[in-house]
Amino acid sequence: MFDHVEAFYRPSTVPEALRLLAKGAGRGRFVAGGTDVVVQGDRSIRFRVDITRLGLDYIRRRGNAWAIGATTTMTGLGNSRAMLALADGILAKAASTCGSVQNRNMATVGGNLANASPAADTAGPLLALDARVVVAKPRGRREIPLADFFSGPHRTALGRALLVEIVIPTPPRGGHDGWSFQKLGRTETDISLVNVAVGLQVNPRGYCKWARIALGAVGPTPLRARSAEGLLVGQRLEKDQLERVGDAVAREVRPITDFRASAEYRREMSLVLTRRALTECAARAGCPL
Repeated sequence: MFDHVEAFYRPSTVPEALRLLAKGAGRGRFVAGGTDVVVQGDRSIRFRVDITRLGLDYIRRRGNAWAIGATTTMTGLGNSRAMLALADGILAKAASTCGSVQNRNMATVGGNLANASPAADTAGPLLALDARVVVAKPRGRREIPLADFFSGPHRTALGRALLVEIVIPTPPRGGHDGWSFQKLGRTETDISLVNVAVGLQVNPRGYCKWARIALGAVGPTPLRARSAEGLLVGQRLEKDQLERVGDAVAREVRPITDFRASAEYRREMSLVLTRRALTECAARAGCPL
């Protein structure tokens, strides 16, 4: 499978990793867990730069945010006490459904985002959490809102940069929050046919202060359903309102038909999973429907 790879480098610093990649004239790629690399089998690649020795495996509190190193594994996310406590464990739950145990022990959160699969399981929760990614270039680092990171199927704003960290700001306070991750696949750990991540906050009178709805596998990139979110803000959470929000989500998604599911089925299940997630969020926020 890797007979076309001529060299495999293991740098110990981010600048060294960037220098090695720059020498390849487009023929090199970074690799961490390798779970997506194995599937892709890109024979134009002549060398790999292993980033697992760069000290990027961590989950740290940093001021008013959480910082997650790019080589943190799905198992690490799923087992992290901090992530299990953050936003009702939405990110930890998503990571725990991302493939088999063996895959989760190898697959990294940075790789899941950099691969830019429209069905990436961690992308939706991170979009709902308003996450940002930190990318390193030879001349320094910069943060990119995750909402601006994906540009198409398996395309991102990375270029020749290295994704080194994900930053999750603490969700806005001032009310009662509720979060939910819903995934539909042939099995619990299979690739998503549809996944939905929802977060919302209600005030003491039961009115929604803010809402975030993110979906995967229903468009060329993971996406936020902004119009549907707007239907919730400032409104009291009621069952008929959730019906309208689900309908709005079905209008916003842009699914395709492939060998896993039809576009029509994905659209319908986007509606179903969004309503299910909103119902769970409302209950967790103290407004059961």
